[in-house]
Amino acid sequence: MRILHTSDWHLGKNLEGNSRLKEQEKFLEELIEIVQEQNIDMILIAGDIYDTSNPPAQAERLFYNSVKKLSNNGERPVIITAGNHDNPDRLVAASPLAYDHGVILFGKPKSKIEPGKYGSFEVVDAGEGFLEIDLNGERIVTLTLPYPSEQRLNEVLSLDLEEEVRRKSYSERINDIFNNLSGKYRDDTINLAMSHLFVMGGEEVGSERPIQLGGSLTVDANHLPQKADYIALGHLHKPQKVVGSGKLKVYYSGSPIEYSKKEIHYSKCVYIVDVNVGLETKVEEVFLKNHKPIEVWKCKSIEDALKRCEKDGERDIWLYLEIETDRVMTQSEIKEIKKLRPDIVEIKPVFKEVDKEAEEIDDISEMRIEDLFKDYYFYRNEANPTEQLMELFSEIVQGEGEKNEA
Repeated sequence: MRILHTSDWHLGKNLEGNSRLKEQEKFLEELIEIVQEQNIDMILIAGDIYDTSNPPAQAERLFYNSVKKLSNNGERPVIITAGNHDNPDRLVAASPLAYDHGVILFGKPKSKIEPGKYGSFEVVDAGEGFLEIDLNGERIVTLTLPYPSEQRLNEVLSLDLEEEVRRKSYSERINDIFNNLSGKYRDDTINLAMSHLFVMGGEEVGSERPIQLGGSLTVDANHLPQKADYIALGHLHKPQKVVGSGKLKVYYSGSPIEYSKKEIHYSKCVYIVDVNVGLETKVEEVFLKNHKPIEVWKCKSIEDALKRCEKDGERDIWLYLEIETDRVMTQSEIKEIKKLRPDIVEIKPVFKEVDKEAEEIDDISEMRIEDLFKDYYFYRNEANPTEQLMELFSEIVQGEGEKNEA
């Protein structure tokens, strides 16, 4: 059985107001090719399909068209669990149509589907938090835990929580859920689990929206289903095997696209999982193309930035520009840089330290008003005012002085 694990698509996400839908479309075209070339039998998508609870129509259309192709018109099961960015009710709203194409969506931890025919395969057993699929003569049991917020988690365990349960940590309650569901695993089945949560030992890159507060929503790897052949997770944007999970196969597939400049230092991938009853699970990285990289250019001066933008203005990238300078950039310089280099996300001046002798002045009244203005300007802008600005300031001061004399 060959399974593909992906997550954190964040369809509809912007970069400082710039749409990423074209890149997301290219990723999904590439993913469809990978699925076909690698003869994938089943796909797990572990949350954060969209970036917001109210995604744009174009993002939803891209999602529907892509999962239909990924499922190969119902021959390949596609199982999807909601993440913390997703609106669970909106995500599963298309379920009646999706079922015909072999796409099964779970919005909340208590979600369940009915046994029966889905596309070209059959769900032989199902209930809250699990399903068992008969696919080409093999049985796959998958435990599904969409993003378990505190409120949703409490609803799963009990509507009227006893005090003993209330005192349990978030991780212990996750453990209770998986312990109860793990009874569905058998020796003759392929045993999987998928969720969207933060597991202790996972490496964050800082671009994820937090789903844990002060560590309270952190899950111990020992509280995940220990008999699972593979555990597919979503939320962290860096692909990784969870440190501290030991022999247990616990992986974050990460986001497929660089969604911030904090994500540019590692490659993006999906995982292909070869799993068979009684044999060791094998996990393989399949690296994705970077359709439009994010780059940070650090330039030594405004002139250096202009030259580099002129020399390297053709490549299709998102650019953060950091420019060392001892003055404020003019509008004409900014306009020229943007003309030479499209898709600049940010131009950030990095002001050089201005050497200044420390003078002790007992009385501020002893300072010239021009010097006070210059000090205040540097305090607010980390750069010295231009000569033109100082001349204008002096004219204003002199004009006020003449009025007072009159």
